[in-house]
Amino acid sequence: MEWGKLTIIDLHSCNKEKIRNKKEIRKFVYKLCDNINMKRFGPTRIKRFGEGKLKGYSAIQFLQTSSITIHFDEEKNRAFIDIFSCKKFNDKKAEKLSKEFFNAKKSKSRVLFRK
Repeated sequence: MEWGKLTIIDLHSCNKEKIRNKKEIRKFVYKLCDNINMKRFGPTRIKRFGEGKLKGYSAIQFLQTSSITIHFDEEKNRAFIDIFSCKKFNDKKAEKLSKEFFNAKKSKSRVLFRK
């Protein structure tokens, strides 16, 4: 019996303006939650930190049923999105929205089930 699902989405060649814009990142988190029917719990936390090649934004959104975490790589214009929830959700919809929102040229996703 599954306890929860983790969807891992990697985006490549993203729109560099969007992954460097806090307002766009927040807008994405809200759209993603709506798209996969998840209820946000508390505020979206978005911080830009790091040094050199490792500098970029990270975001976390707690959900009523777990969390979404996102890390952005400004050096190579990539995004790494993890969605974990014990509530069922459509991982294909999440990947499609993510790729379209960030204008990524390539996306890849994997799903793991926690037991």
